[in-house]
Amino acid sequence: MSTSNMPLPVLKPNDYASDQEVRWCPGCGDYSILAQMKKTLATLQLPREKVVFVSGIGCSSRFPYYVNTYGIHSIHGRAPAIATAIKVARPDLQVWVITGDGDALSIGGNHFIHAIRRNVDINIILFNNQIYGLTKGQYSPTSPLGKVTKSSPFGSVDNPANAISLAIGCEATFVARSIDVYTSHLQYVLRRAAEHRGTSFVEVYQNCNVFNDGAYSYATDRQTKADHVLELEHGKPLIFGKNRDKGIRLNGMEPEVVELGKGITADDLMFHDEKAEEPTLAYLLSRMRYPEFPEPIGVFRDVERPIYDDRINQQLVQAREKRGPGDLNALFNSGDVWEVNE
Repeated sequence: MSTSNMPLPVLKPNDYASDQEVRWCPGCGDYSILAQMKKTLATLQLPREKVVFVSGIGCSSRFPYYVNTYGIHSIHGRAPAIATAIKVARPDLQVWVITGDGDALSIGGNHFIHAIRRNVDINIILFNNQIYGLTKGQYSPTSPLGKVTKSSPFGSVDNPANAISLAIGCEATFVARSIDVYTSHLQYVLRRAAEHRGTSFVEVYQNCNVFNDGAYSYATDRQTKADHVLELEHGKPLIFGKNRDKGIRLNGMEPEVVELGKGITADDLMFHDEKAEEPTLAYLLSRMRYPEFPEPIGVFRDVERPIYDDRINQQLVQAREKRGPGDLNALFNSGDVWEVNE
């Protein structure tokens, strides 16, 4: 009997799990991100042979071993460059970059920003725990000012990098943030990233319970998170708080926290527009940080722009039409040729 017309089996989250033992510290937030990724892939029903995970160096970069897809554990900070090459050569593949705050924003800073500005059709997921975990607890590019670590015993004097602001400043076409324990929200954000055409950048606040435990407790503690987290919803006012009685409005070009009532209504607040071509308001949201403001999570920006890999492959088609398929041997033997005599 022919099997060509038989329906493909429905893939479940565990079908994307590899046979490798997952080796992160017990309680690490990476476990949650891995679980939500597998659920997302199952929701999208992506064939395993059409998915590639590329990582750099760090705790998060073990990720490709733990998913039953193609994967490359690459070199420190260079995952976006390798992912770009894969996507240009095989545009039919869905390519994910798994990176950490040190891997992406320190040694990998240039590769990170250039992949974003080119708008390569890849998905960059940055695990941000504000520490170097794999090398046992040095301060990272996102560690807060004054952070005491093994490499900053008197407190870090470095101003922390803001990954969302950096991505928006590079004209990223999709920018989002979630938190490791916000499982449903994280699935939603990952699915949105996968569906976007162009570079998708997602920052995930991830707890390192060994070297930086509780870095995001203000956003995860049940008693405080409603007052410290602002969930972005397209077309809706920026309202937050346990009683949904607080909001963000603009005072000139400065955001401010206000209480609803006493003459202030939802119509007086900022309304979120993730589709805005002008990134100014998205950038403004990225600058809202705890404790002065609730920290936004969700999709900051989702716009359409020309895609790098599409344009590269269009150039190749045009070159072949104009010059023919080419001859590598002829190329090697053309132009100036030197003959070395013994």
